[in-house]
This record gives sequence, C-alpha cells and structure tokens, in this order.
Amino acid sequence: MLKRLTTLGLASLCLVCAIAQSSEPLVFEKQKLNDLTYESACAADLNNDGKLDIVCGEYWYPGPRFKKSHKMCELLAERDYFDDFGVYPMDVNGDGYIDIVSGGWFGKILTWRENPKGKSVLWKIHEIEQVGSIERPCFWDVDGDGFVEVIPNLPKGPLIAFQLVRDAKGKGTGVFKRHEISPEFQGHGLGFGDINGDGRGDFIVAKGWYQAPAKPFKQSWTWHPEFELGRASVPMPVFDVDGDGKNDILVGMGHDYGLAWWQQGKNQKWTKHDIETTRSQYHEMRLADLDKDGQPELVTGKRYYAHGGKDAGAEDPVGLYYFALQPGKSKGVTIDYGPPGKASGAGIYMWIADLDGNGFDDIVAPGKEGLYLFWNQGPVKSEHPHQH
Repeated sequence: MLKRLTTLGLASLCLVCAIAQSSEPLVFEKQKLNDLTYESACAADLNNDGKLDIVCGEYWYPGPRFKKSHKMCELLAERDYFDDFGVYPMDVNGDGYIDIVSGGWFGKILTWRENPKGKSVLWKIHEIEQVGSIERPCFWDVDGDGFVEVIPNLPKGPLIAFQLVRDAKGKGTGVFKRHEISPEFQGHGLGFGDINGDGRGDFIVAKGWYQAPAKPFKQSWTWHPEFELGRASVPMPVFDVDGDGKNDILVGMGHDYGLAWWQQGKNQKWTKHDIETTRSQYHEMRLADLDKDGQPELVTGKRYYAHGGKDAGAEDPVGLYYFALQPGKSKGVTIDYGPPGKASGAGIYMWIADLDGNGFDDIVAPGKEGLYLFWNQGPVKSEHPHQH
C-alpha cells in the first residue's frame, strides 16, 4: 500500500524549516518486518551478493526482500532493553566481509561482531574496550582520512574516539587505537561538524563545543562553553540552516518535548529557534536528501519508551517525520504516526539508504514498537513503484 504523507501543521514550526514549495510530496510504502523490540538497525551487504541486508538486534535479514532472518548473536537483555544502542557496518579485520561495531548502556562495552563470511552461524563478538555506559555509539571521520572513527556518547565519561588500525593497503587489522579528545564528562548528546568554518570537524556536547586542531589525534582541542542544550539528541546534526555561511546545530530533546535549531551568531552568541514543541523524545536525528533536490532533510522521530515509560510524552503516539531545512512556509511532514505496534518511531539508531535501487533513500526504523521499513517511492508525480 502506498502512503501519502501529511503535514504536521503545527504553529510552533519555525519559518526556515519547511517543505520546499516547488517539490512534490513524497510517497512511502510501509513494511513491518517484525515485532521485536531492538532499537538500532543498519544496512550493508553482509554476504557479498551485491544486495544490501539489514542488521537489527540479534538478527540479520537478507536483501532484497528482508523476509527471512538469521540469528547472529546473543545480546544482554535488561528490563525492556537489549544492550545494543547502535550498529555500524565496517570491515574491521580486513577479510573482505562487513563486520558490525556496536555498544550498549548496560554492558558498558564497545564491541565488534566478526562476520563468518556470510554463513548462517553465530558471529563471534570481540571487545574493543570497556568505556562505561554508552548512550549511543557515533561514527564520524574525525581526522579526515576517509575512514570513520567510533565515538561513544558517554554521559558520565570522557570524549574519546577509537580509530581502526589499518595496514599499508588500508585494510582493517582488527585492532582499534584509543584517542582522548577531552577527559571531561560529555553529558547527554553528541554532534560533529565544522562550527568555526576552518574545514575541520568539531565536537558538540551538551554544554559547548570542542574546536579541532590541525592534527586531531596529536594536538589539544579547544573548549568553547557557549551554550546549554540539556539532554540533547544523539546525534546533533550540524548544518547551515539560515544560509548565512555559518553552521548551526539541530537539537532534539531526547527525553522530553521539543525539536529546535540553534543559530550561530557573532561573538559566540547562539539563539534557539523552535521547530516543533508538541512531540517528544527526539533522540535520533539524521540528515538525508530524501527528495533528491540537492538539499538534505532532517529525518527524526520518537524513540518509543526510551526510559521505560518514565519520559515526558511516553504514552503519546509514536511518529516518524522529516523537515526541509530551507526558507518557506511552516511545514513539517509526518511519514508515520499512531499507536505503537501500528506505527513507527525512529528508535535510537535508524538507517537511511537506497535499498531497492530506485534512486530514493529508504528508511529502516527500529524500536520497541517493532522493526519497520519505509520504501521511498519518490515524489507523487514520479510514482516509482517498489517491487517486492
């Protein structure tokens, strides 16, 4: 069934976060893969057959249909959580098969799961380091060498990055090198992007940002305590929302109501602008060009039962949304909205990729409400039907 989208139509939406008036509405086809309560997912070609597969929790789902599953590991279960707060595909040991890097709150360990070369057997789990409770692992290219590092958001831990050691051919060796950015506690929330316009990626945490030096893993980072963001989303995307040449910060309230962008002004001044204030638990945030107009949209949604029902708005409907980051009228778009089990939020770690090759990025949305896949059909007028 093809699903046409609806605008949020909320007065709290800011003027610079709108759907471009020249673009056609997108059409998504919604597919529920299971009722399991894992909160993170990614997509990668795990068996080297040229098709993207989905990883979610203890299972992986072969593409392109994703109707079968193979168990890959056993995860620590704690109350209504599985200790898997982010999954990222990376060939860690350089054998030509994609492995999975992960980490969780309760086990306090960064790990990588070794791909058994596409076989339907359990994957061996390797410990990277015991780092403390991980709100969510993040993955960014900190030193600009073309390879991502692993950066766990540790609310009560230091800001550290783990760099995969590679051989002379650029292949992974199975070993990670630890780099400390700052010994200070991060707080809840983490972002990465060029704040000061020098071409290097800086780190954003709840109470300020760290300016990258010329040699990020050899020199000290400069601390700028310029704002108080509260219990912010993981991640906090960096983007020039108002087009003034200075990057701004997009911030969701991970355990409360509200989504906003923080405008970078002159002389270290930041101004908060609300995007949406009536929906809660904006924990996961992604930038993706869903409509292929050359400009990214902010894709986000509710993390259902992030704290077992103790957060503000926990019993409200779940939803998945996107916002265009350009001048226009005050609109956001709801992709899905409704009771958990029938509708999807964004989980703690969703994935956006073109899974069917139609040219438009699809959304893999996990969460305690189940695992959902939203097939992006493109604009209404194009009607690119997904065959499955």
